Amino acid sequence: MSHRRLGSFLQGTGTSLRGPPRGSGKPPLCHPTRPQPMAWPRALSRQAIGSGRGCLSATGRVRLPAERSWGVFPPPRFPPTPFPSSPDTLAPRSLGPYSLYRIATAGGVAERRRWPFKGPVPGAGAARAHCGSALVIMATRGHVQDPNDRRLRPIYDYLDNGNNKLAIQQADKLLKKHKDLHCAKVLKAIGLQRTGKQDDAFALAREVAALEPTDDNSLQALTILYREMHRPELVTKLYEAAVKKVPNSEEYHSHLFMAYARVGEYKKMQQAGMALYKIVPKNPYYFWSVMSLIMQSISAQDENLSKTMFLPLAERMVERMVKEDKIEAEAEVELYYMILERLGKYQEALDVIRGKLGEKLTSELQSRENKCMAMYKKLSRWPECNALSRRLLLKNSDDWQFYLTYFDSIFQLIGEAWTPPAEGEHSLEGEVHYSAEEAVKFIEERILEEAKNTRHLRGPYLAKLELIRRLRHQGWKDDEYKLGDPEELMFQYFKKFGDKPCCFTDLKVFVDLLPASRCTKFINQLLGEVSLTTPTEDKLALPADIKGLQQHLCVVQLTRLLGLYHGMDKDQKLKVVRELMLRYHHGLEFGKSCLKTELQFSDYYCLLAVHVLIDIWLEAGEDRAAWQALILLEEGLTHSPSNAQFKLLLVRIYCLLGAFEPVVDLYSSLDAKHIQHDTIGYLLTRYAESLGQYAAASQACNFALRFFHSNQKDTSEYIIQAYKYGAFEKIPEFIAFRNRLNNSLHFAQVRTERMLLDLLLEANISTSLEESVKSMSLSPEEDDIPWKDLRDNRDLHVFFTWDPKEWDVSEEHKKLSLEEETLWLRIRSLTLRLVSGLPTLSHPTEPKNSDKTTENGVSSRIDIIRSLLQQLEGILDAGKRFVERKIQYPFLGPVPTRMAGFFSSGCCQCQTSSFYLISDIYELDTNGLEDTTEIQERIGNSFESLLEQLREVFSLCKGDILEVQDGHLRTHPSILENLVFFVETISIVLWVTSYCDSVLQPYKLNIQKRKKKKKETNILMPPVFSSFQRYVAGLQLLISSVLENIKGLETLLAALKLEELSLEDSVLSQEEKRFTKTVHGKVQSSYQHSLQEIGELLKKRLETMKKLKV
Repeated sequence: MSHRRLGSFLQGTGTSLRGPPRGSGKPPLCHPTRPQPMAWPRALSRQAIGSGRGCLSATGRVRLPAERSWGVFPPPRFPPTPFPSSPDTLAPRSLGPYSLYRIATAGGVAERRRWPFKGPVPGAGAARAHCGSALVIMATRGHVQDPNDRRLRPIYDYLDNGNNKLAIQQADKLLKKHKDLHCAKVLKAIGLQRTGKQDDAFALAREVAALEPTDDNSLQALTILYREMHRPELVTKLYEAAVKKVPNSEEYHSHLFMAYARVGEYKKMQQAGMALYKIVPKNPYYFWSVMSLIMQSISAQDENLSKTMFLPLAERMVERMVKEDKIEAEAEVELYYMILERLGKYQEALDVIRGKLGEKLTSELQSRENKCMAMYKKLSRWPECNALSRRLLLKNSDDWQFYLTYFDSIFQLIGEAWTPPAEGEHSLEGEVHYSAEEAVKFIEERILEEAKNTRHLRGPYLAKLELIRRLRHQGWKDDEYKLGDPEELMFQYFKKFGDKPCCFTDLKVFVDLLPASRCTKFINQLLGEVSLTTPTEDKLALPADIKGLQQHLCVVQLTRLLGLYHGMDKDQKLKVVRELMLRYHHGLEFGKSCLKTELQFSDYYCLLAVHVLIDIWLEAGEDRAAWQALILLEEGLTHSPSNAQFKLLLVRIYCLLGAFEPVVDLYSSLDAKHIQHDTIGYLLTRYAESLGQYAAASQACNFALRFFHSNQKDTSEYIIQAYKYGAFEKIPEFIAFRNRLNNSLHFAQVRTERMLLDLLLEANISTSLEESVKSMSLSPEEDDIPWKDLRDNRDLHVFFTWDPKEWDVSEEHKKLSLEEETLWLRIRSLTLRLVSGLPTLSHPTEPKNSDKTTENGVSSRIDIIRSLLQQLEGILDAGKRFVERKIQYPFLGPVPTRMAGFFSSGCCQCQTSSFYLISDIYELDTNGLEDTTEIQERIGNSFESLLEQLREVFSLCKGDILEVQDGHLRTHPSILENLVFFVETISIVLWVTSYCDSVLQPYKLNIQKRKKKKKETNILMPPVFSSFQRYVAGLQLLISSVLENIKGLETLLAALKLEELSLEDSVLSQEEKRFTKTVHGKVQSSYQHSLQEIGELLKKRLETMKKLKV
């Protein structure tokens, strides 16, 4: 589905024109004075955007090299003089305590206030500003105000405050007096667009655009309108016309360049950049054109064309500036380096970095060294890699990235048997280490040097363990190099850093060095170093301070990581849970002064206890362990309201128990931002619809779609900011980021599920199926999911885990999960397309003949349906084979799809049968009622078979969702899921039944007319009518039976006295009783809510069924 089509789902109120509404307490945004040209701003450092390295420190975890940032630019430090005079590239000016900065928008002055708190821009346009478009048109000039601005002011006010109808009325009044005030027409069009009159708005906009206006107000207003219409390509035409009329306008040329940037017209961007440079010969404009050439090379389908045409041309353009000594800024050197790197000219790129031009690379820490290192690796110049990393480690012996490069290079040199030259330097970068002995000596020296420092550094100690691991990987005996026993080294490391939260994550990487037989001894050795109180008969040995608590927590985490908890029996595990919770409650004493936004020091005790309970739940299949886990997590959340791990585990367990209602608030409190809607959104959307919470499901899909929908506009803004600040290396990353989101598996899933959900809730209820399909611009022949390019962006490691490697999520699990998700998406997509094809087969009023049928394209439509049905059969077979493999994912790993339940509930067969019925009904419609006895008989048999299949599905919907066994609660969430599948299936069956009704009804009317006309009473009704009537009556009876069953389930749920239940073999405190009651109440309420929504939807379907006329 295109982004324009997706917009039909997310019609907003439009774009704020002037900032916060009156009375909001926020100062309005003002139009700053026009700036003057300037050179490149040097403020936007690559380090601020996302550097390539991280350092070790004693107070934090190991900061291993992060990926280059895909995120938004941080607020730049603007230079004192403004940038070029285009509103697309305006620099800020200060206004009181706030700072303003310009968001580039082609044809419009874009402005956003950076408020002193985090979050979206406040005011009426907050949500729209998040989509990259808080646009300001109303201008207050330093000179005498334009009379037209004064006349237009009320319209701006109405639009900003959401009074679109008043804005239209005010525009009409103004146009009666000033017919040639084009901006008033455009503002009226904006009002019409926001009131849902898109066609009228577009007609007005086209009328003004045809006049090719050159005044700022009209151009800016048209830009806003086109962006709200999701037609950015029309903005380019506006400024193309403006540039023709005012060819020497730097402002309009700049607008045109940015408009091309939004739609990815790289060739035209190159031309626009050079046109700008000819008008105003400034370096930024020249290098905009160069960057556009690089983008042409990236987007070119032919890689050969990229390497032989675009990149060499870009290289020549930059070399010309180098020869003329016109390279002025770091951004220009970065661009030159990028071109050479893409051309594979690594030596030339290295020469540039090491030469005079490289001196301009100052904004990022060690920028030149990092680029040199990258080129040395590309050229396989390992001596230089080794020498440079060694030299940098001498300056900072805590930089983990350089340790890894040092080890990589030294083992490469050992493998190549490299020796230094007899005379002269070892390499361009100085002395080279080329043996394991030298590496051992170097690391030992770093450790000795660290011991002299007052600030402890973790890097040298971890480097020693890393060296041991690499030596073993090479098959060498590390004891030959006298590095020491890894167990003893880790013990000494624990003694030094055990009270730091990072200690566990540091040692986690190296536990593989421990023999399995010595794990218990190692843990006991660590426990001996933990400062605990003396234990008594009725009390545990507890830490006396936070330092002791952190040490003990580290030991407990390592205990689980080494698998010592996994080998215990049920009673031992329950004892561990009780001990961990005692330690958790004791640790709360140290966090009494913590803020609500801070985590408690002992939170990990609670999390570990929950993980052990999950083990019991999975191994013994006891729901009691799941209930206990929920109670502990709810308790933990009261003490640490900001603990995301508590919330995520609650979400997972509640969903597995079939209770979705509490999940909505939990997920909302996570406050997921931007890309997280894609990476962790699956935790919410997977269960929303399948558990019968249709309203919540619709809301969850909206949240996700709003993010994906805004991605296009937001990314355009990032790209334009990158052009503005010369961060050229970020532009390909932003475009790759946009493409990755557009091809997101989660995006495709949410789109498909949202449209199916809309049809489920509205089609043939509030609107006809035909109208619903039309509003979504669905077409059965179109498949716009990029199957070959789908990207799985899910974060499958979002849960903390202390499981051994064999229990953790593996690459194989990820691969299988992606295969399953893709199969299920294909099933759902084909189902949606088949349903969307039903309205195209509606019965025509005129008599049929084969020639006309073919001419009207109806036969091709049924061919499409048959083709889709054939594809569905193939995918269903693949899905069945996958389900038969009975793949089990780790509990904290990928979430299984609904595919297994789809097959086991029998809904798969029902839906397929109903789709096959379409073909038979169409065949009857084509051939008429005469001489079609065989077809009618086949249809009658299909009706009976379909009814029987639906009854079998209903049989799996019977039973108690929540029951009490031996004083404990037991849940059966599969009953809820089967009910939801039944509702989906019955809806599809009813849509097909309505099609049957539309086909049979004209024939019945014709027969009745013949009876009246000839006054004959002995005309027999064809058997298909009686079969259809019995079928419809059977459906009505079945739906009524299901409604009775749901009513019975609601009665049983309401009658349960959950507060009287207690946990087995335990005397609950008042606090525990309170959390038990909370958990039980949430689950019970969620079940009742789900049953209520399912029942209401079924009632509407029953009412629709009663309206069938045959």
